[in-house]
Amino acid sequence: MKTLKAPLFALLLCLPLAACGERPQADDPLGEASIGQKVREATNRARKEITEKNISISSDGGAKVEISPTGDLLIDGRAIAIDESQRKLLLEYRAQVVQVAEAGIEIGVQGANLGVRAAGEALKGVLSGDTEQIEKRIEAEARKLEQSATRICDQLPAMLATQQRLAVAIPEFKPYAKMDQSDIDECRDGRVTTR
Repeated sequence: MKTLKAPLFALLLCLPLAACGERPQADDPLGEASIGQKVREATNRARKEITEKNISISSDGGAKVEISPTGDLLIDGRAIAIDESQRKLLLEYRAQVVQVAEAGIEIGVQGANLGVRAAGEALKGVLSGDTEQIEKRIEAEARKLEQSATRICDQLPAMLATQQRLAVAIPEFKPYAKMDQSDIDECRDGRVTTR
């Protein structure tokens, strides 16, 4: 019998923690319904916040820069005077940020679902002794998930272009327009850095 790879085995061991202490039902031995419900609740809250609350743009520890759902630009809570064309541009940028965030949430949900399935499959593999085939199926699903994640990268060039137009149109925004081509390149290469 082939032994489980470390990540798959670690996932199996962490599954009880993911259920947040709830006991699985007899017809749901891994607690998939409970975990799925918690993931749905969390993602629904996140989606609601993204669409209904201000979106934070700055993350460098300096000024707090936000775009409201109505297209207001707020810097440290102070509304910057803008005209209608600037508001339209802010709303376009906000919509792009929301699109990327929602895609990220969806990929997170898919990842959580894959984790639960992987844990169930790993348990079945341990009990049946057929871990190799199960491992191959889970790895194939993980590759599909990685391909879905690269679609986020495809949205970044348009977002960068809008950000650059905003930096020209609203001088107060310019210091916070930190995205550049290297961010897109890093996304496509699967690298993540912090600034």
